[in-house]
Amino acid sequence: MTDPLLYEQKDHVVTLTLNRHDTRNAISSDEMVDAIVGACERINGDSSVRVAIITGAGSAFSSGGNVKDMHDKAGMFGGTPPDLRDGYRNGIQRIPMAVSELEVPIIAAVNGAAIGAGCDLTMMCDIRIASEKAIFAESFVKVGLIPGDGGAWFLPRVVGLSRANEMAFTGDQVDAQMAHEWGLVSQVVAPDDLMTAANEMAARIAVNPPSALRMTKKLIKESQHAQLESVLEMSASLQALAHQTKDHAEAVAAFVEKRKPEFTGD
Repeated sequence: MTDPLLYEQKDHVVTLTLNRHDTRNAISSDEMVDAIVGACERINGDSSVRVAIITGAGSAFSSGGNVKDMHDKAGMFGGTPPDLRDGYRNGIQRIPMAVSELEVPIIAAVNGAAIGAGCDLTMMCDIRIASEKAIFAESFVKVGLIPGDGGAWFLPRVVGLSRANEMAFTGDQVDAQMAHEWGLVSQVVAPDDLMTAANEMAARIAVNPPSALRMTKKLIKESQHAQLESVLEMSASLQALAHQTKDHAEAVAAFVEKRKPEFTGD
């Protein structure tokens, strides 16, 4: 069987490709959930990785939940209400937890339709770049469901409460241009330029000291729900660590000597 998720690393950048053409890259199967969670754990354990990109193979980014399985009440969509609850908790809900715990920045290169849980997967990422063919839809209400994978938490943090409500209450599609106007994506590019744009963004990030990069992401994440006093205390503690790294010393020396720094992660 084809691998559900392709994992490719070039220099300091890992590209993850959702690879299930037959389901338009649905992410509700156990194999896809395991693959995404495993990839996040692998990245966190590899200090050579500084940035990740996630995209979809074929014409879709991700169709979210497998509607055929919903119709057949198969997989995570079968059983009694307690079974269904456990199916979500032990299945697709592992994805937002894993992506949220990813220590390096992750870029969503949205090549096509990002529907339902597929839309939410893009919201879990730190940066979103869209092809002109991309569409986004928080479409759960269209099939009589709610966002079961954390979309109600992620979406308002990306587009604001009013836009999130509009997307969730109507289930309507948002095209790439509107997504850009709403701040849902930072760039819209021609389809053939999508991965180039994503890799250029990744390269701009990856040139920086990896320890400082991971600590910066951690600090921004914690600041979303912590009090200012707590964020300042964490900032002081992390900064004390950053000051003692060899990469900080290298960055300062390179600045003074007017040369390009070489970072090792130490």
